[in-house]
Amino acid sequence: PQIVLSVYGPDFFGHDVVRGYGAVHVPFVPGRHKRTIAMFVPESTSKLQQFTSWFTGRRPEFTDPKVVAQGEGREVTRVRSQGFVTVSFNVM
Repeated sequence: PQIVLSVYGPDFFGHDVVRGYGAVHVPFVPGRHKRTIAMFVPESTSKLQQFTSWFTGRRPEFTDPKVVAQGEGREVTRVRSQGFVTVSFNVM
């Protein structure tokens, strides 16, 4: 099993935009576990699309969370690294 994260936040104009996506496998071993998840965000492919998405407040985002979880077909998607999120698990 894995957890898929979608982090959203306001942009300069107050629109709720995606700040990053990430996924991590849940540990099976009992105990306390800490995982650091590298976050990424999809990017537009051209300068015109980048300007249009910034101007309208409609940034590229994934519609299906399976894209983040599986990774299949993601090698053709342009993404940018967007920081890290640390998650703690208490597995029983």
